Amino acid sequence: QRPVALALPPCLLPSDNRMPKDTSKPDKAPARFVTMEHMKSRGQHFLANPLIIQAIVDKADIRPTDIVLEIGPGAGALTAKLLEKAKKVIAIELDSRWAAELHKRFSIGATANNIQIINQDVLKIDLPFFDVCVANLPYQISAPITNKLLMHRPQFRSAVLMYQREFAMRLCAKPGDELYCRLSVNTGLLAEVQHLIKVGKNNFKPPPKVESSVVRITPRSSPPPINFLEWDGLVRLCFGRKNKTLGAIFRQKDVIDILRSNYITHSAMGDEAGGGGPKRKGKGRGEEKMEEDGAGDLSTEEAKELILSVLEETELSDQRSAKLDVDHFLGLLNAFNVKGFHFT
Repeated sequence: QRPVALALPPCLLPSDNRMPKDTSKPDKAPARFVTMEHMKSRGQHFLANPLIIQAIVDKADIRPTDIVLEIGPGAGALTAKLLEKAKKVIAIELDSRWAAELHKRFSIGATANNIQIINQDVLKIDLPFFDVCVANLPYQISAPITNKLLMHRPQFRSAVLMYQREFAMRLCAKPGDELYCRLSVNTGLLAEVQHLIKVGKNNFKPPPKVESSVVRITPRSSPPPINFLEWDGLVRLCFGRKNKTLGAIFRQKDVIDILRSNYITHSAMGDEAGGGGPKRKGKGRGEEKMEEDGAGDLSTEEAKELILSVLEETELSDQRSAKLDVDHFLGLLNAFNVKGFHFT
């Protein structure tokens, strides 16, 4: 029996005997795709170049046993590549819309047991244990998240992070470089920083207004046993006027007054504990002025002499902060502490 061909009714048959064109509009994408706008206020510039994504993953040197922390995963382009390499990925995403998308994409199937998605502000939570951090960071939190990572314990092995180009170059800057600053010194105290990749703005969606760079941060195995708040106080003071000599900075009256006040405070705390500050022989010059000021047992003139003696002993009086490395600042902090001066 021959098959019967079905014919269109005459009213639907085109005059030229061709099938009619489909003039109906295609269905719109689901609403969740339509409303998923990138929030520039949160630094949502997602990396869109797969070659750059792969290069970042390769530079991270991820081992099969590693737990990887990703900050700001967004749509999950980098997350997918990290899951191919790591034992587990912990993704911290502030935006609940993108966190939901990550759940839909990765929490079902083969990757379900290898990912943990945390929908919170990374700056307001305690970081979990991880071996490696890989992230395209929102640029407005670059400084606080870098500090949080460096202070995290137990230490991680390394972090491969995307920053705004200028911020990245400040992290990597060495003494004498134009961009060498307080950030460079504070980071250098706790870690080694290496510039890895320059990334143009057109590799992002939507493109940011600035160029970017990827750096590797490797924490030092044994950070120096110092008071980090006091360290930051010294470095902040020196880099507030980084092109002046240290001698000029520490001769200023407001600086002398701050150090003198801290000296007296720490000496009083030491006396209460049965210790006390460094002992000075006899009465120095300005003792009568000291009594008038009611400033304990150190006059302004004595404080100035002691401060300048520290600079002479360390041979740093004629040096500028922009030329000094971490070891210089460590030596200077120790010399001031020995004399009883503190920066907090």
